[in-house]
Amino acid sequence: MRPTTKARYPLTPIDSFIRWRRADGAALDPWIRTHERLGAEILKAAPASQTMTGTVAEWEGWTGLTLPESGDYVIPDGLSVLRVDRGADVGVYQEPNVWMRHR
Repeated sequence: MRPTTKARYPLTPIDSFIRWRRADGAALDPWIRTHERLGAEILKAAPASQTMTGTVAEWEGWTGLTLPESGDYVIPDGLSVLRVDRGADVGVYQEPNVWMRHR
């Protein structure tokens, strides 16, 4: 599943994020919390659940950002960073997700 508040913490590894809890012991992320209330348990993080690749121009169009040099960029609503290689004219975004099992 895609944790809904992970985009607020794109620099935090998903393995850490899924362990974050509120003071009452419930998961910090509301979507994880909802699944847990319905009886699900976290199995593990999936650090690269989806990989999306595009040219630098495509990523600039999709994100509305200017990507002037190679490096990592925080993108709107991204759960992790976009990795840009200007020399190869490519941007790669690997989105993390969470494996949960419902009983």
